[in-house]
Amino acid sequence: MLQSADLIVLFLYIAGVVAFGCWFVRRNDSSDAFMFAKGGLPGWAVGLSIFGTFLSSNTFLGVPGKAFASNYNAFVFSLSLPVAAWLATRYFVPFYRSSGAGSAYEHLEHRFGVWARMYAVVCYLLTQIARMGTIMIGVSLVLHALTGWSMVMIILVSGLFVTLYTLLGGIEAVIWTDVVQSLVLMGGAVVLLGMLLFGMPEGPGQAISMGMAENKFSLGSWSLDWSTSTVWVVFLFGVFINLGNFGIDQSFVQRYYTADSPAAANRAVWLGAILYIPISLLFFFIGTACYAYYQANPELMADVKQQVVENRNVGEDASAPVSLKEIGDKVLPHFITAKLPYGSAGLLIAAIAAAAMSSIDTSLNSSATVLLKDVYQRWLRPNVSEKESLWVLRAATMLVGMLGTGIAISMIGVHSILDAWWTLQGVFAGGILGLFLLGIVSKHVGRLAAGIAVVVGVLVIGWISLPAETSWLAEKYQSPFDSKMAIVIGTTTIFVLGSLLSVFFRRTPHEPADSES
Repeated sequence: MLQSADLIVLFLYIAGVVAFGCWFVRRNDSSDAFMFAKGGLPGWAVGLSIFGTFLSSNTFLGVPGKAFASNYNAFVFSLSLPVAAWLATRYFVPFYRSSGAGSAYEHLEHRFGVWARMYAVVCYLLTQIARMGTIMIGVSLVLHALTGWSMVMIILVSGLFVTLYTLLGGIEAVIWTDVVQSLVLMGGAVVLLGMLLFGMPEGPGQAISMGMAENKFSLGSWSLDWSTSTVWVVFLFGVFINLGNFGIDQSFVQRYYTADSPAAANRAVWLGAILYIPISLLFFFIGTACYAYYQANPELMADVKQQVVENRNVGEDASAPVSLKEIGDKVLPHFITAKLPYGSAGLLIAAIAAAAMSSIDTSLNSSATVLLKDVYQRWLRPNVSEKESLWVLRAATMLVGMLGTGIAISMIGVHSILDAWWTLQGVFAGGILGLFLLGIVSKHVGRLAAGIAVVVGVLVIGWISLPAETSWLAEKYQSPFDSKMAIVIGTTTIFVLGSLLSVFFRRTPHEPADSES
C-alpha cells in the first residue's frame, strides 16, 4: 500500500494541476477563449498538448501490458504517425485554418447535408466518451492496487477533478496543463525504466538478453495475413486511425485554431507526432523490463497471479490458468506497490495521473465544443449570446464528464485496456473518416451516393468488429479479418463505393449547401 508520503505527493500534484487549470478561468471571457484560446498559443505548447493527447493511462499501462504479454507488434502503430502527420500538414491543417469554422463537422453538412454532420457528431461523441472510460479504468487499476480503495470511488473522484478544471479553465487550461503533465509523464517513465533495469539481479543487460531470448522485441509477423495482427495490419490500422485523428477529430482540429499561425499549427502536428514515437518505444521497453524482472523474481509473479484470480469477475472460472494477457495491465501497479522505495511511488502515480488527465481534459473540452457548435447552435439557438455560449460549454463539459465516468464504471473487469480502446475506436471512427475523405477528395459525390456508401461501410465495420464467439452468423459467413482491419476496410468501402455511386447519383448543382435532408 502507498505510504503517507506517497499519498501527500499524489494529492499535492493533483491539487496543483486543478488549481493551475482553474487559474485560467479569468481569461475565459468569451466562447472563443474557452474553445480556441483566441488563437494565441505558441506551436511548441500546442505540440506538447497533442503529444499529451496521444499519451494516456492507456499508454502508461496498456502499452507495457501488451509488451509484457507478447511483443512489440503494437509499436508499429506509432511508426504510422509520420505518414499521417505529413498528410495532415499538407492538406488538413490548411483546409481547417482557411475555413475558420471551428467545428470539424460543419463542412460535412455543406457537402452532404445535415445527416452527415449529425452522423459524425454522434460517432465522435461516442468515441470520446469511450476513450474517457478506458483512461479512467487505467487510473483506477493503479490506485486500487496501491491503496485498496474502491475502483468506483477512484473513478468518481478522478472524473470530478478533471471535469472541474476543464469546465473552469477551457482550452487554454487544457493545453498548458498538458504541457506540464507531458513533462511529468516523460520524467516518470525514465525513472521507472531505470528502477526496473538496475533492479535486475545481473544488471540491465539481463533484461535485454531475456527479452531477446523470448522474442519480446519482435514487431510480429510480416506475412500478408489479414486475419491476425501482423505488421501490415497494425501499420494500416495506425495510418487510418491517425488520419482520423488529424483529419476529423475535433480535439485535434481545435488545436489547429489555438496556434498563433498556420506555420505554428504545422509545427505542433509534427512535434506531437515525432515525439510520441520514442516515448511509446520507451513504454514498450518498460513492458519488456517488467517481464524480465518478474521472470527473475517468480515470487512476485505468483503474487500478481493471485491478485488476478481474486479479482476475476463473477462467472469466471477462478481455477483457470492465469494468462500473461490477464497479468499485463496489472504488473506495473504491482511493481510500484511492492518494490519502489519509500516516497517515490507517489511521483510515479502522479505521472500516471498526468497521462490520464492530459487526455481526459482534451476529450471534455472538444466534446463540449461539438455540443455547442454542432448541436446547440445548429438546432436550438443559432444566434446564442456569449454569456449563454459559455454557460452551454460548461454544462456540456459537466455532462460529458458524467457520461465518461459512467462508462468507466461499466468497464471494470476488462482484461486489456489497449485492446478494448482500439476496438471501440475502430468501430466509432471508421465511418467518419470515409465520409470526410469523400467530402474533401471527390467534388462529384452527392448526398445520396455518400449516404448509401456510409450505410454499407458501417455494416462492413460491424461485420468485421463482431467477435467470433458472440456472432450469430454461421462460421462461413463470419469475417476472416482481424478486428483492426475494420476501420481500414470500412473507410475504403465508403470512399470507393461513394466514388463509384457518384457516376449514377451525381451531385446536382441545385443541391442546397445547408440542406436538412
